[in-house]
Amino acid sequence: MSAGAPVLPAPAWLPGGNLQTIWPALFARRPAAPPLHRERWATPDGDFIDVDLAAAAPGAPALVLFHGLEGSSASHYAQAFAAEAAARGWSFAIPHFRGCSGELNHAPRAYHSGDHQEIGWMLARLRQRLGVPLFAAGVSMGGNALLRWAGEAGSTAAADVAAVAAISSPLDLAAAGAAIDRGFNRLAYARMFLATMKPKALRKWQQHPGLFDRERLRAARTIFEFDDVFTAPLHGFAGTHDYWARASAKPHLARIRIPALALNARNDPFVPAASLPTAAEAGRHVTLWQPAHGGHCGFPAGRFPGHVQAMPAAVCDWLAAHR
Repeated sequence: MSAGAPVLPAPAWLPGGNLQTIWPALFARRPAAPPLHRERWATPDGDFIDVDLAAAAPGAPALVLFHGLEGSSASHYAQAFAAEAAARGWSFAIPHFRGCSGELNHAPRAYHSGDHQEIGWMLARLRQRLGVPLFAAGVSMGGNALLRWAGEAGSTAAADVAAVAAISSPLDLAAAGAAIDRGFNRLAYARMFLATMKPKALRKWQQHPGLFDRERLRAARTIFEFDDVFTAPLHGFAGTHDYWARASAKPHLARIRIPALALNARNDPFVPAASLPTAAEAGRHVTLWQPAHGGHCGFPAGRFPGHVQAMPAAVCDWLAAHR
């Protein structure tokens, strides 16, 4: 954990990484998020994405949030960041990865954890659309994709973004994938993700018959199996091992040339602490916050029933300091 990192203590009544993950998502107090309006943007390949926005005063900074696996602007962390941006007088935007806005996209592809080209296109479009300095944050999968983009973009990233932050991101996808596919994690988290991912993939097959092996997908019981039959081949990877290796941001952190923050709780149920980057691996532009508690995208605080604003406030404080 870097010097100067904020203290994000978990409440004594909510011990352990699983409770600190599940409670904020289902039961913690949610802030009053600002109303968002939706814009649909055509993509360069003839598809579309949906972007939810809340405008602020002219000239105010804007916070762009990239959601996690199967997330959206309705996710608890998205609402918390939207509320934090509004409290600071910032504009807010959350671009939905393809197929995550409530309507299936058209192209024979979906989204993936290393989708840095899509991230780059979204940020450039938002910078042009909003015309103000951008801060960008990504949660879980979205954070890995964001840092993957920052590594690829190098010094050119500063043209669109002042600083970036990744929260609870699986920067080593192989380690995280192995963790989510075993034991309690497989029963709770992998099963939850597959419950929405598989039906969407089958609808994609109906759009594009023969796009992948439908029977193999129906039989998939792990994230590894799903990625091997669907995510990897649809996005140009040889299989899950190739996908997880090439999409992981961790090997590319030292190439980042804008201020970047990586926040990971060391008790995250499916981002093993042993897989987190060290300062030497991260490079001089990346700040590491690795508190003992927080779970995955949780970071609850306060008295029962708890709230989820401490983490977005700390992250936005860090971003604002790099304006």
